[in-house]
Amino acid sequence: MKKHKQNKNTKSYSRDSRGPNQGQGRTQGEFKPKPKPVSKEPKPVRRPDERSVEPKPKHSGPKVRPDLYGMHAVTEALGNSDRDCRTLYVVDGVPVPDCAVPLVIVTKPDMDKMCPQGAVHQGIALDCSALPEVGIEDILIRTHAKKDSVIVILDQVTDPHNVGAIIRSCAAFGADGVVMQRKHAPELVGVLAKTACGGIEHVPVAYETNLSRTIEQLQEAGYFVYGLDERGENVIGDLKPGGKAVIVLGAEGSGLRRLVAEHCDALVRLPTKPPIGSLNVSNAAAVALYAMLA
Repeated sequence: MKKHKQNKNTKSYSRDSRGPNQGQGRTQGEFKPKPKPVSKEPKPVRRPDERSVEPKPKHSGPKVRPDLYGMHAVTEALGNSDRDCRTLYVVDGVPVPDCAVPLVIVTKPDMDKMCPQGAVHQGIALDCSALPEVGIEDILIRTHAKKDSVIVILDQVTDPHNVGAIIRSCAAFGADGVVMQRKHAPELVGVLAKTACGGIEHVPVAYETNLSRTIEQLQEAGYFVYGLDERGENVIGDLKPGGKAVIVLGAEGSGLRRLVAEHCDALVRLPTKPPIGSLNVSNAAAVALYAMLA
């Protein structure tokens, strides 16, 4: 038998080599790449002295809504025997007033949550009872024997910042009381008490339903009633201090209501100059009180 001679111009390929005849006689699946070996490294073993770090649960803090906050408001309330002070909350590091009230130390974030949003609490708050309710009769009893007395009536002044500032001025200048309409008046807590800087503990605040009737009661008790109004013919600085007097202030913009103004004995104004025609009601109250009590 003759041996077949290989053509020198023809290259031979082994069965497993790759060449121009690669894949002849084989299926496509036989040429899939081999999977890479998976590393099977042992997991690290925790030593006995090592501790796993787990996320700490969020602390919600005391679930309370304090009645008062701010250093002056809280300190003055703590000294008021008419208050039932239940719990004092203080941020760690803030000076604690000397008192026998149960104390709870909280974080600043917790205090922020306890107080209204944006409240300037100064790191101190108090859970306490409300002040005893006061009526116009109570104020008249207190002032019955006084020769000189000034009482402030607020006709639908509803902004707690303004009311708090007016009560603060009343305490500073020595007014004997504040009267507000029950229907539209803010409560003596929170931002009002903070703005008053403790004044609510020293100035009795009466809530009355009918301010016109209240004015009549004061007039019967010997008070002369002035309504602060830009239409007034007299300037408040021309009034002589002394005696028993009432100053009535209306809400910003609308001013005194017609029936309330008609019940006043006289309307007086502040001598403002252009371009400012009027003052904020709390500023006007401070000027009026100074003129009547200085």
